[in-house]
Amino acid sequence: MRIPFFYGWVVVAVAFVTMGIGVNARTAFSLLYPPVLAEFGWSRGATAATFSVGFFASAVMSPFIGMAMDRFGPRLVFPVGGLMVAGGFMAATLTTQPWHLFATLGLFVVGGSVLIAFVGHSAFLPNWFIRRRGLAIGIAFSGIGVFSLIAMPWVQHVIEVDGWRTACWLLAAVVLVVVLPLNLIFQRRRPEDLDLRPDGDAAPVATAGGQLASNVVDPAWVAVEWTLRRAMGTARFWWLALANFMGLIAYYTILVHQTRFLIDVGFDGETAALALGLVGTFGVASLMGLGALSDRWGREVVWTIAMAGYVMCYGLSLALEAAPSWALMAAMVIAQGLIGQGMATCFASMPADLFQGPNFGKIFGVLSLAATSGGAAGPWLAGTLYDNFGSYQPAFAFCVGAALMAIFCGWMAAPRKVRRVAGQIREA
Repeated sequence: MRIPFFYGWVVVAVAFVTMGIGVNARTAFSLLYPPVLAEFGWSRGATAATFSVGFFASAVMSPFIGMAMDRFGPRLVFPVGGLMVAGGFMAATLTTQPWHLFATLGLFVVGGSVLIAFVGHSAFLPNWFIRRRGLAIGIAFSGIGVFSLIAMPWVQHVIEVDGWRTACWLLAAVVLVVVLPLNLIFQRRRPEDLDLRPDGDAAPVATAGGQLASNVVDPAWVAVEWTLRRAMGTARFWWLALANFMGLIAYYTILVHQTRFLIDVGFDGETAALALGLVGTFGVASLMGLGALSDRWGREVVWTIAMAGYVMCYGLSLALEAAPSWALMAAMVIAQGLIGQGMATCFASMPADLFQGPNFGKIFGVLSLAATSGGAAGPWLAGTLYDNFGSYQPAFAFCVGAALMAIFCGWMAAPRKVRRVAGQIREA
């Protein structure tokens, strides 16, 4: 039976739910972090290293995720990731030593979540859309924000009433009950698997003059059947890898340390949890809005806007530590959520604009090695710097520089010189 709309939107809807649960399950570490510190008395650097261990595991796994996605698709890859995350949460309840956290919340929850979060979805979602690629990815990724407004306060409430171990059990149950069956039944790798074309087009789109519309700027580049080896032989590949590395330092450092930082400067735990949830909620508008704008203005422009959001976020955090106020906290949350979160649409779209083809999953997986390494290094470095200086100021200042470097690298990768976005085709 045929459905009366493009199946790609079903894929987006399933991704919306999966991302909402998978990423927020990982983000919940920010809420688990304070009670674990309080119970065991370990250093912040050692405890925050749990997240970094998981991200280093993600980095190692990323190339294999890309290969697995090319071969097996999300219907197999995502349930495996869900089982890893759920198992990690359940095993974490037995923690008595730091290495237990590294193995459970680190390797299995944070590491396993890479299969059902940005990397896993970015390895196949671009297959379904070309003209509306940024918008579709933005809608899919906005599930993170929608779920965070509910999930973060809920998890914090469970922690305060029943303890962090109960919160782990409940998070595991949600992953098992929702993520596994939803993806096994409905998810698909590419439109060709259902005899469809990207965007639901029946045939290549024609312009008003009757000529076939093309978004190709560099025909020689596009004509290449990109393999991993060929992609790694280009400067664009390495500029994009560095952009992702620096971008995810900025993205994850504040995400992991935000709750503890806000408590340190004088806010209570529930307020800090609400702030984390609002970041995700504002991220809905950022992902959908900036995702759509990236289809009109270009990926580099939107990447610049998003990373500028992190420059503002860290600048406001530095001011907040010096002079705590609700106004500064609100501004920090808005800069991080309403502007910065939109970077995720470009994280998936820019590699596809450059290297789309039958080997895209493998290429994206290796690019994600750089990205997840940044996500691992940032939180660990921030925790270590705090232990040495007694303040987040050195770490936050470094993250300002990382965000600025990410902007520069994004422009050097220059997807606009390979393929136009849809809005620029109409203007050409």
